[in-house]
Amino acid sequence: MGLHELPKLFDFEVVSSEDLKFMPMSVRFNLDRFGLRISLAQWQMLPHADRVLLARFPVDDDAALEPNFDHALFEMMRTHANLEPEWFTPDPQPAWRDTAAVPDGVLNQCRVAKLPALDIAHWAQLEPFKRYVLTKLARKPEGNHDFVPAMREFGLTG
Repeated sequence: MGLHELPKLFDFEVVSSEDLKFMPMSVRFNLDRFGLRISLAQWQMLPHADRVLLARFPVDDDAALEPNFDHALFEMMRTHANLEPEWFTPDPQPAWRDTAAVPDGVLNQCRVAKLPALDIAHWAQLEPFKRYVLTKLARKPEGNHDFVPAMREFGLTG
């Protein structure tokens, strides 16, 4: 599986991530699936061209399909920040993979945003990366400013 031609950005991310000052969801997804963690400050130490390259990596649920994200990130961090990403053990069964239950955090974000609760049928029909995004946006109890725009972009609310 090859790199995308352009960085993978959702419409709701364009304002905050178009210049890649902030980590787009595609990069966050790949960090999480490989069990890597970098801070925003470390991300911003990378040259823009490197951030663009990292945002072009596929967002497939199978890390074996694209094993070079982690290698690229390590090389970039060593070269430009003289650091290495932190390792952590990824959750083998994250909530976004479960198509039989909408995660509590997502339901909470719907309540906070005064949206109807997302039903299981709509949740199950979402592609895995979109389920990941909603779950990531819903990880804190307070409202996330990108949650409603993401729900709208994914066709889950009017």
